[in-house]
Amino acid sequence: MNLDEVLKTFIAESRELLQQMEDALLHLEQSDDDPEIINAIFRAAHTIKGSAGLFGLDHVVAFTHVAESVLDQVRDGKLSISGDLSALMLEVCDHIGVLIEQIADGEVMDDATAQTGAGLVEQLQRYLDTDTNADTDTNDSTDNRHISLHTGSNVETDAFVRHADNAAETDNWHISLRFGPDVLRNGMDPASFIRYLGTLGRIVRIVTLLDRMPEAIAMDPETNYLGFEIAFNSEADKAAIEGVFEFVRDDCQICILPPHGKITQYQALIGDLPEEEMRLGEILIRCGTLTQVELDRVLAVQASGDGQTTRPIGEVLVDEHLVRPAVVEAALKKQKQVKENRGGDAGLIRVDAAKLDQLINLIGELIIAGAGADLIAQQAGIAELSEATATMTRLVEEVRDSALTLRMVQIGGTFNRFQRVVHDVSKEIGKDIRLEISGGETELDKTVVEKIGDPLTHLVRNAMDHGIESAEIRLAKGKSPQGKVHLNAYHDAGSIVMEVSDDGAGLNRDKIFAKAVDKGLIAADAVLSDKEIYNLIFEAGFSTADQVSNLSGRGVGMDVVRRNIQALRGSVDLDSELGKGSTVRIRLPLTLAIIDGFLIGLGDASYVVPLNMVVECIELDHGLQDKTSGHYINLRGEVLPYVRLRDQFGIEGEPSRRENIVVVNHAGQKAGLVVDRLMGEFQTVIKPLGKVFSTVRGVGGFTILGSGEVALILDVPSLITLASEFESGRAFPSPIN
Repeated sequence: MNLDEVLKTFIAESRELLQQMEDALLHLEQSDDDPEIINAIFRAAHTIKGSAGLFGLDHVVAFTHVAESVLDQVRDGKLSISGDLSALMLEVCDHIGVLIEQIADGEVMDDATAQTGAGLVEQLQRYLDTDTNADTDTNDSTDNRHISLHTGSNVETDAFVRHADNAAETDNWHISLRFGPDVLRNGMDPASFIRYLGTLGRIVRIVTLLDRMPEAIAMDPETNYLGFEIAFNSEADKAAIEGVFEFVRDDCQICILPPHGKITQYQALIGDLPEEEMRLGEILIRCGTLTQVELDRVLAVQASGDGQTTRPIGEVLVDEHLVRPAVVEAALKKQKQVKENRGGDAGLIRVDAAKLDQLINLIGELIIAGAGADLIAQQAGIAELSEATATMTRLVEEVRDSALTLRMVQIGGTFNRFQRVVHDVSKEIGKDIRLEISGGETELDKTVVEKIGDPLTHLVRNAMDHGIESAEIRLAKGKSPQGKVHLNAYHDAGSIVMEVSDDGAGLNRDKIFAKAVDKGLIAADAVLSDKEIYNLIFEAGFSTADQVSNLSGRGVGMDVVRRNIQALRGSVDLDSELGKGSTVRIRLPLTLAIIDGFLIGLGDASYVVPLNMVVECIELDHGLQDKTSGHYINLRGEVLPYVRLRDQFGIEGEPSRRENIVVVNHAGQKAGLVVDRLMGEFQTVIKPLGKVFSTVRGVGGFTILGSGEVALILDVPSLITLASEFESGRAFPSPIN
């Protein structure tokens, strides 16, 4: 893998992490500083910073480091997430996203972006300065540079040593020093090392140990008898602190225990390590709780055993007071997690979406070629060839299903992005609105997911601006002052249904009707159902807003929603109840590429009906038809409207002596399609119609049959609507030219 491919992986992962970070920030506002969510935000920022450092992206590292420092204060409980800080961190998230996109586009950070970043850093620094000032005020009585080497009583020394094991419960490092007896003879002054240690931080407390001090008469002026227990406050890491004693390491014993905050940080860093097989010592070194020198010493201790039973290195590290037990447990847990996930993760790879699209296209061509081979086999009448083509057809179906599964993604990722939309828009319009999500695990084709984002955005923003009332009006109506927008998704009859609902004021039927009459969309004496009136808001230029705002009122949006959804071979309708809210329901096919179809014949032409919409096929009873007035029949006591496709498509010639009705169902509505011939099931590849045919009603695309013949794919939702209009007498059959 070359550097460009690795950089693309970094960009893709950064986008995912930023999305996770944004989602976590939005959830945090409603979860009262949940530690798990805070840690997730910190890990996302930390991972982006670390990965950016590998590519030398210093501007990303520098900016993210400041944000990470603030998040670290939040994680340590020194700061709480307020509304202002949450909004600031969302801006930080957006700015990091801008930096990542500039890297993806190969651009250098411009002046405007740099100024935005500088402004955000200044705001972040205020939180850090506030925390620093608080620490300074608390510790004014202690001079960071002043070191007092005093002789403590044995009682005080013993107490200090006894609490060494609990030193990590404070915010200070605990350093235990035992200088060797010859350190002075070798030209080293213990006090000079302690003074140098003070340059890395603040020595909070120091106790001089006298347990090796002999009687005065036996003292040697060139021999060192002292040891020290030090409480040390510093932001330096363990390796830097250990480096202070580099020149005297061979003449002393040193034990460095981290503060409580560091233990939490070590555990988080261990959790963020890549999913690679590593030894325990390597994990501890990479997270910073152990140095290579300490590891080498522990390995030597481990090797000096009796040779029959080797003590686990984790046990030796704890016994030697080099690593806290909690950190060792975190490292062992990481090892176990990597081993458990290795088998599954080894099979996960990132695949370019364009390659998946190419695979689907090739499978589509294979289906067409297979249909041609099957037709030839039937014409040849060779049993062995027919059996071979049947086997091939079955295998192609399995390959098709597997390939389509690769493109299926959960809708929850798209839904979660609207947490930010609701958060920002609610502040913009001054309303308290929350977003509820259900059905996020529902899967559909990634192509549909990519194209449904804009229509959903229109609907969510429209529900917030038009649908939900202000807090004062809601309270006056006996409602909760907080409005609710609900996103839901579920599968239904081979389609995916997405609902955008709100608990707002609902639609005013009379107002919509009057507006439609005023705009000439309907006649003043038109008789329409409530649902038909509500759906008038999807007409171009239609709006009932009394005032024009940044969000709505210009008559642009809802017609775009319908047009975009229809371009995906979908449909949209609306239900509403005055005073209680509205629900917009979008129905889309699960995939836009390949479907199972039911082939029908009209005259010399063939047509395809999506198989998942076919309920049953019955023979048209002409005797029954003659007794009816209108385009419907009695189907086992149920009124079934129908469309005669010969009339609809202007097909000339005499119809078949035995016509059939294909009963189709969409969104709970049934209708019949009168056809000449039933030709059976088959797989079909959907190809879009050109712009010339975009206004043709009742046709949603075309396909190529095995014989090379072109067959139109019927748009069942529009045909059902047409049948309903025929039944009510609001429309009359007219051939499509």
